[in-house]
Amino acid sequence: MAKPLFTGACTALVTPFLDGKVNYPMAEQLLRRQIEAGISAVVIAGTTGESPTLSDEEKIELFRRCKQYAGDSCKIIAGTGSNATQHAVELSVAAQEVGADGLLVVSPYYNKATADGLVAHYLSIAHAVRIPVIVYNVPTRTGVDIPVSVYERLSRVPNIVGVKEASSDITKVARILNACGNDFAVWSGNDDQIVTTIALGGSGVISVLSNVYPGETDLMCKAALGGDFPAAAALQRQFLPTIDLLFCEVNPIPVKAAMECIGFDCGGCRLPLCGPTKEHKQQIARHFA
Repeated sequence: MAKPLFTGACTALVTPFLDGKVNYPMAEQLLRRQIEAGISAVVIAGTTGESPTLSDEEKIELFRRCKQYAGDSCKIIAGTGSNATQHAVELSVAAQEVGADGLLVVSPYYNKATADGLVAHYLSIAHAVRIPVIVYNVPTRTGVDIPVSVYERLSRVPNIVGVKEASSDITKVARILNACGNDFAVWSGNDDQIVTTIALGGSGVISVLSNVYPGETDLMCKAALGGDFPAAAALQRQFLPTIDLLFCEVNPIPVKAAMECIGFDCGGCRLPLCGPTKEHKQQIARHFA
């Protein structure tokens, strides 16, 4: 059985802005907080990092700076997905060149690719790089739910190492593991399904919650991975109200508001995302006071 790229909690880090530009010093501050909390991997420029509104130059600079800062203390996983395969290939190669430890590649959105098209897309990326590739399935955003048969085909590719599964279909986690075997990792893409995913054989979570509570999210994962499911389940239940609040509007609107409440001014979201409603902003402020 191959060792997963990471186990436990991996934070899908927010991208901080200042005066409309990426706030690189704050990004390093956020990364330092994650490392100090024991987080062993972070995703840079994923969905939570507002990848659709970041330029390639901004993404590559974030990958470079974060890897330079983290060194060997934390794996830097670069969000390099695109609905244009050649663009995803070029960005993935660039991420590898600046030191990224792995790639998180969302399935092509809007195009609605067939199963053969999805396989060809991921093979093009995997064959262009040497570093590990994680497939990212989030059908509520992309319009396509990657079928288990595609994972089974992709699992035969040595550097396609697993999937961030955010379909919310918990039974699908078991089907993926049955079809692909133990060398193909499954990470939860939903913070409310961390413990359930691990109980079925998953390797952890790529998390929004851990932006705010990195240590606690990691502890939940470690308890579940260590077989202490009563402790893990208690943490999962404890944080459900927080998780619900972090998704009261489209991610990352609420988590950015929460970060400000706990003392990290990450700026607002780039349009077309905007700030939370007045009601939600008040709820978030009360919760994180």
